[in-house]
Amino acid sequence: MSAQKGTAFIGLGMMGQGMARNILRAGIALRGFDLFLQSRAKFAESGGVACDTAAEAASGCDLVIVMVQTPAQARQVLFGDGVAAALEPNSTVVLCSTVAPSDVRELAADLVPLGHTMVDAPVSGGQVGADAGTLTIMASGPDAAFARARPALEAASRALHHLGTEVGLGATYKVVHQLAAGVHLVAAAELMALGVKAGCDPQKLYEIVTSSAGNSWMFGDRAPRMMQADPATTSSVDIFIKDVGLVLQTGKDAGVPLPLAAAAHQMLIAAASLGHGPEDDSCVVRAYEALTGKVVHES
Repeated sequence: MSAQKGTAFIGLGMMGQGMARNILRAGIALRGFDLFLQSRAKFAESGGVACDTAAEAASGCDLVIVMVQTPAQARQVLFGDGVAAALEPNSTVVLCSTVAPSDVRELAADLVPLGHTMVDAPVSGGQVGADAGTLTIMASGPDAAFARARPALEAASRALHHLGTEVGLGATYKVVHQLAAGVHLVAAAELMALGVKAGCDPQKLYEIVTSSAGNSWMFGDRAPRMMQADPATTSSVDIFIKDVGLVLQTGKDAGVPLPLAAAAHQMLIAAASLGHGPEDDSCVVRAYEALTGKVVHES
C-alpha cells in the first residue's frame, strides 16, 4: 500500500465524538466534519481539524471513517456531499454505522468505479464505550483496506475483530448481536415493571438480579437508568427500533423466525408512540408503566 496521506472522520455525534477523541489521543491526526457547529467545535477542542464541509474534511485523505445513523445518510455523505470524490485515489472508506448487510454491499459496490474500497466496521458499546475507547468493533473488508484502517479502529476499541474479506460480514455479526441486545433491553424493562407492580422494591430487585443467574449486561447497565425519572440519553429508543428492525429484516432474508425480537420491537415502538423515541433506550420501561399503572422510576 502507498504511503498514508491522512484520515477524516465524518459524523461527530454521541458515538463519533468519543471515537474521534480516542483516535486523536493515539497520535493519529484527524480532519472532521459534522452538521452541527457545536460538535465541530468540540472536535477542534480535542485537537482535530474541524472543516466546514464533509468534502473539505476528506480532501487529501486516503482514509475516511463515517459514523452516521442510516444508510441514506451514509450515501448522502459519500456521494451527495462529495466525500468519495474528494478522497485521494484508492482510498479506504470505513462505515461504522449499524446498517443492513445489503446496504453495506450496495455502498461498497458504488465506491468501486471511484477506485475506493470499503471496510464495514459497526461498533458495540454505546456512548460510554465510545468515550472510553472500549468499543467492540466487528470489521470486514479486504486485507489491505483493513490494514489501513486498523490503527484508527484499534485506538477506538478494546476488541477489534476482522471477520473476513467479504464486505457485509461485519454488519451481519452486528445485526445478529443486536437481537440479544434488544431482547435483553426489553426483558429488563419487563422484569422491572413486573417487580414493581407485584410489590418489589426496584433497587433491591436490581441488587438481587445483578448478583444472580438472571442478570445480563443490558440489565446491569440499563435498569439503574430505568429507575431515573429523566435519564441522560446515551442511545435512544428510536435507534433500537431501527436496529431491531434490521434484525427482523435479516431474519426474513435468512428464513429464520424471530418471535422474541418481534415482541421486543413492538414494545420499543410502543414506547416511541408515547413520545419517548428520542429519549434514552431505557425509557422502553415507560411503555410498561403505561400498561401497569405503576412507575418504576423515582418520582
